[in-house]
Parts: sequence; C-alpha cells; structure tokens
Amino acid sequence: MTPQKAASTAAAPATGRRAWVKKTPVEVVLEQIDKQEQKVAEMREELAHEERELAKLQGARKLLEAQ
Repeated sequence: MTPQKAASTAAAPATGRRAWVKKTPVEVVLEQIDKQEQKVAEMREELAHEERELAKLQGARKLLEAQ
C-alpha cells in the first residue's frame, strides 16, 4: 500500500460514517415506496399552492376584464 492509501483508509472511521448494512429486497422495495409517497405528498402540496395562485390571478383577470 502506498502512504496515501494507508492514510485514506485510516481516516475513514474518523469521518463518522456508519458501517454498511445489507438490506433485504423487501426492505429496499418498502423504502422505495416510502420515498415515492413522500414525493407525491410534496407534489400535492406544491400543486395546491399553484392552484391557489392561479385562482388569485383568474380573479384579477375578471376584475380587469370587467373594467
């Protein structure tokens, strides 16, 4: 081993990284489902916000067209 490689492997535990734990296929799929549910929930919140903004702008359009 070169001195650089020896130093980099010795520094790995000092970074605070956890040991890798192998997941079962079931755990992987369940994790993917949870991530997708979170993503959909965020997108729904964003969509609701955008729909409120659209409603405000449409209300402003009605006022402007009425003049």
